Amino acid sequence: MRNAFAGELTKLASNNLKIVLLSGDMGNHLFDKYKVLFPERFYNCGVAESNMTGIAAGMALAGLKPVTYSIAPFITIRCLEQIKIDICYHNLPVVIIGTGAGLSYAGLGTTHQSCDDIAMLRVIPNISIVCPGDAMEVRGALRAALNHNGPVYLRLGKKDEPLIHKIVPVIEIGKSLIIKRGRNICLLSTGNLLPLAANAAENLTRLGISTQLVSFHTIKPLDETLLSDVFSSFQLVVTLEEHSRIGGLGGSVAEWLSEMPPQHSRFYRFALPDVFYKGAGDQNHVRDYFGITKSEIVQQVIKNYRNCLGSGDDLQNAVQ
Repeated sequence: MRNAFAGELTKLASNNLKIVLLSGDMGNHLFDKYKVLFPERFYNCGVAESNMTGIAAGMALAGLKPVTYSIAPFITIRCLEQIKIDICYHNLPVVIIGTGAGLSYAGLGTTHQSCDDIAMLRVIPNISIVCPGDAMEVRGALRAALNHNGPVYLRLGKKDEPLIHKIVPVIEIGKSLIIKRGRNICLLSTGNLLPLAANAAENLTRLGISTQLVSFHTIKPLDETLLSDVFSSFQLVVTLEEHSRIGGLGGSVAEWLSEMPPQHSRFYRFALPDVFYKGAGDQNHVRDYFGITKSEIVQQVIKNYRNCLGSGDDLQNAVQ
């Protein structure tokens, strides 16, 4: 995802002279081409993300389009006050790029894991939160973010994530993308879990359970039109995210549901538990530890779908 971001930003900066990139001493080789082409529009602000955020706010007030870039927990939690007061209070068009979302940097320990950034940011007024599902969505999301008139947080994975889209989709902030249509179950996936969700949807379909897959890339504002549709149409709606079950996509949807009349669908959240991971291992290892796997998704979806139908016999009839 980060390579797609760098390539797309370089392309867009060629046509928009107001774009300025600020880095928290990250991605020095990643932005080599950008720095050669636009040396006067690149600033390495060092390991001082709070200061970088204030600089970006000043640039936005001067009419520029600043883009800040660092590892997700450093660009969000470390400078939360500056995001709130310097950027969001003034509703400034700053694009905040957090790379290594969720467990992407799991091998570097808790300091580099970012499983609470969505929860922290979404309570701040004016900010939009977008979590692309693959590299193609990154390109479309960056275009949308730079055309947006307020602050946007783009939550990226790391690298080598499988592609879901063959071409760059048109991303509209607050409007989800239906990847695959179905009738019985709807999976709402956000961010870098989309490839895993796509594999789970294929497995469920092979089992005879008609499964719809949605890339629910925008956490704030929620796509309430799509939510109203799926909760009135499907027997089971499932959110999937590499984020704490508190305050992320699932939490946001649960809050929305709490203010709605009783819905047709049963709702299940698939996310990380509210604990620190204190062991050692890469992203796949920690995903396995917490059960963030294709087989676990399929198992939990079938279990909850069985509850919707009332019995195992009903499920057996449904999948034939």
